[in-house]
Amino acid sequence: QVQLVESGGGLVQPGGSLRLACAASGSIFSINAMAWYRQAPGKQRELVAAITSGGRSNYADSVKGRFTISRDNANNTMYLQMNNLKPEDTAVYYCNADIRVRFSIVNHYWGQGTQVTVSS
Repeated sequence: QVQLVESGGGLVQPGGSLRLACAASGSIFSINAMAWYRQAPGKQRELVAAITSGGRSNYADSVKGRFTISRDNANNTMYLQMNNLKPEDTAVYYCNADIRVRFSIVNHYWGQGTQVTVSS
C-alpha cells in the first residue's frame, strides 16, 4: 500500500504564510511527478503547482510569485511554501503523486487533504 499524508494547513490572515508538506510512505519503488491541487466549496478541483523528479516546476497563474513547490526525494516528501496568502486561496489542499509500486506500474495517488483558511 502507498499512503500520502498532508500537513501544515491552518488559519491565517491575508498576507500571511503557510508551509504545507506531503509525505509518501509504503511499498514505493520510485516517485515521478508530484503536485498540489486545491478545491474550494462549490468549485472544481484545480492544479496549483507540480514538480518533476528532477525538480522542474510549474504553477497556476493565480499563485505565481507567491507559492513555491519543492521536494526532498530522499525522504519522499513534497512541500508548498505559500506566501502573501489571499482569501481566494482558501480551500482544501490535496497532494498528488505518480508512484511506481514495487513490481507494479505507475499510478496516481491522493492524500486526504489539509484545510487552508485565509480570513481576517
